[in-house]
Amino acid sequence: MASSSRTSQNRKRRPGGNPAKAPVRSIPRPTLGDWIGAARLRTLPLGLTPVLIGTGAAHVIDIRFHWALALGCLLVAVLLQIGVNFSNDYSDGVRGTDDHRVGPARLTASGRVKSRTVLIVAFVFFGLAALVGVALVIRTQQWWMLAVGAVCIIAAWFYTGGKRPYGYNALGEVFVFVFFGLVATVGTTWIQVQAAPQEAWFGGVGAGFLAVAVLLANNLRDITQDKAAGKKTLSVLIGKRGTQIFFTVCIVLAFAVAAFLALFYPIAWLVMMALLGAIPALLIIWTYREPRELVTALSVTSPTSVAYGALLMWAFFG
Repeated sequence: MASSSRTSQNRKRRPGGNPAKAPVRSIPRPTLGDWIGAARLRTLPLGLTPVLIGTGAAHVIDIRFHWALALGCLLVAVLLQIGVNFSNDYSDGVRGTDDHRVGPARLTASGRVKSRTVLIVAFVFFGLAALVGVALVIRTQQWWMLAVGAVCIIAAWFYTGGKRPYGYNALGEVFVFVFFGLVATVGTTWIQVQAAPQEAWFGGVGAGFLAVAVLLANNLRDITQDKAAGKKTLSVLIGKRGTQIFFTVCIVLAFAVAAFLALFYPIAWLVMMALLGAIPALLIIWTYREPRELVTALSVTSPTSVAYGALLMWAFFG
């Protein structure tokens, strides 16, 4: 009996035996907080800044406040930004880029949500942005803006989506500067007053530089994992020091634009108050030791952008 007992125990230990089944490690289901995190709320101010500046520039042409049109522009910008974020979650997840990310885990890469579900959510937000955009076009009768909206959505998708995403080839900063700077700002002004004054263009440049700074802080944090994944962001190409310098240049140029506008709109000097957020971000960018510290720099730069836009709008309203 003792021999039989030992034989039974040996079978349990041997690979060919019938060992007790190991507990299956279950993946926790996504919570509301996970979905909110995937929307990347810290990046949403990038959609608010150009709308604030564009609305201020519209006031230069027409002193009436077109609040409904301004709200519509804000909805388009925010919905498009969320769509981009979910699209990035999907694309980076299926490519394996997010497997070793430093920041919060993404839905697709973590396996908590099927990649197809994340993709559908991304297109839902793109669709909502399109619906609001169409409503604005119908309201203003600016039908050519439909083409602009279509280009925005296409550019948002191919940022990290498709076979040859330009975000993987050091062109992400160009996309952000053009669409979250110039297009969003000038487009907001045009929707409201059917004009594109110089204030909108200069303000769009300032908003664009700050948006690029946010992206640089993000890509600097991910430079090691992006290099390993074959994602050739600008930060991967120019390295840590080059990214730090470029981030600084973007901040300086954004506030240089504000200083120039202050020559014509003295209240714009108050935009320099936004340096209270920009300077700490710069210090973190230049002195960080761990990539996780750059999450704080990103979180500080985004509200700095909103403060910049709000104060510049105030200057135009004044």
